[in-house]
Amino acid sequence: MSWGKLLQPDLVLGDSILSLTPAIVQQYQLKGLVLDVDETLVPMRVAEASPEMRQWVDTIRPLAKLWLVSNNLSASRIRSIAESLNVPYILGAAKPSRRKLRQAVDGMNLPVDQVAMVGDRLFTDVLAGNRLGMFTILVEPVIDPTEAIRRYHWRSFEVWFSQILGATLTPPK
Repeated sequence: MSWGKLLQPDLVLGDSILSLTPAIVQQYQLKGLVLDVDETLVPMRVAEASPEMRQWVDTIRPLAKLWLVSNNLSASRIRSIAESLNVPYILGAAKPSRRKLRQAVDGMNLPVDQVAMVGDRLFTDVLAGNRLGMFTILVEPVIDPTEAIRRYHWRSFEVWFSQILGATLTPPK
């Protein structure tokens, strides 16, 4: 498989994860969502989900099993976020490694093609999900405005480089 295909999300939302609606989950027949944490659910250094994020989880939970899978190694922070959402979690995932994603999918007891990897990064979240055969959803990052310039620069490079390799990252109209 080419790098362009490995970095190509199945769905580009063009907005935060909060725009992933129940209708979209049902449209793609998804029964499970593996969620990245940092900048997908919460800004870096934030240790609890916002009320809006908790409401989103409560809206999606009846339709799809949810797991958090983070590369972050801070057990106390990731546990705090997972507990605020009442969702199981795995930390230290080393994405784009597939091992911890497989563990989450196995924990859901679902076929991998019914589970989506949802994240804000192409070279970790999308690449790992595609390598495992998951449906992949790219969302815009949730960023603390005081860190936007430093953090967004790296993601801009990923988008630019992925497009050179052949990925198309245009949200649906």
